[in-house]
Amino acid sequence: MSTAVSQLVNTLMREHLRSFTPYASARRSMSGGSVWLNANESPYSQTYSVKTEGLNRYPDFQNQALNQAYADYAGVAGNQVISHRGSDESIELLIRTFCEPGRDKILICPPTYGMYAISASINNNDTVAVPLCSDNWQLDLDGIEQALANEPGIKVVFLCNPSNPLGNALKRDDMQRVIELCQNRALVIIDEAYIEFAQARSPAAYANSNTLQGNSNVSMVAAIDQNPHVIVMRTLSKAFGLAGIRVGFTLTNADLVQALLPVLAPYPLPDLSIQVAQQALSANEQARVQENTAQTIAERAKLAVALQGYTWVKKVHNSVTNFILLSVTDADALMQHCIQAGVLIRNQSSQVGLSNCVRITVGNASENQQLLAVLDDFQASKAGA
Repeated sequence: MSTAVSQLVNTLMREHLRSFTPYASARRSMSGGSVWLNANESPYSQTYSVKTEGLNRYPDFQNQALNQAYADYAGVAGNQVISHRGSDESIELLIRTFCEPGRDKILICPPTYGMYAISASINNNDTVAVPLCSDNWQLDLDGIEQALANEPGIKVVFLCNPSNPLGNALKRDDMQRVIELCQNRALVIIDEAYIEFAQARSPAAYANSNTLQGNSNVSMVAAIDQNPHVIVMRTLSKAFGLAGIRVGFTLTNADLVQALLPVLAPYPLPDLSIQVAQQALSANEQARVQENTAQTIAERAKLAVALQGYTWVKKVHNSVTNFILLSVTDADALMQHCIQAGVLIRNQSSQVGLSNCVRITVGNASENQQLLAVLDDFQASKAGA
């Protein structure tokens, strides 16, 4: 780019974005490799049939059949659902709708998903951080209450449950307390991207189960009807194994739905994504997801045991998700070794309180064996050093 063009871009660009650092997604920050365990994707794929003869027409703004299918799955009413491009579009939508640029703020509880703060920054909103309690990675209720009292501009509070990148579940009573603290003053957004893994029962119990979601106490969907300021975000990217179609859902009361819809893009989902999502929510496909979720839980348990055997692993953090967080002696060295071997994992060391921590997605049995072989080599290299 020429100097003249660069100067023009810098002059016209919004001032707060001139030094903006984008979110380093798994695909944006890493490429190559043969085993991808860095993006919390499902290792299980499925083939779907789609119709292409109508692609000359724009898709529905909100496909009612899709929304009703997810409403039935999540246990809410059809008019309490918005479908859109993954959970990321929900984050942007909520901030753009309710946060005045340059004035209002969001509250997050790090370590947590990075897109909350990124989306706020793009909209020129500051982020108030109240870190999780480091001894148990649960909400600092006193800190949140103090922040709400001292920062009157907080409009939106994001709670990641289960947590990414930690992998643990937040206490239900603590989340309910935050909902009470925010009543009549701020929205509480609960990100449940990994909820299916947290709600799942043991693999053996699935054999006699007719529902994918076993432990309903983990989800806060039921809080929507009693609390008009509560919103739950969901996605088909994780347990459903459909990261490639980019379909997510916002669940909330009908009044908030009507407030959000005018701000949403006119055609938020491609027709092909709508078709696949509808098929994925059928009874047969939910049963397949149920089996895959059970398999992931079984693989997670085996992987956690194996990881505890390495001398350079300081802690294997408990997980209710499809990934495991590790505290290690040298995250950079581990990352470099894995990258050279073609196995991609995620370095989380830049997150608050996570120095020398890496996150490993639970793959299928073959992928996990390839990972462990690479980690065995790393162990041998450490022993010979």
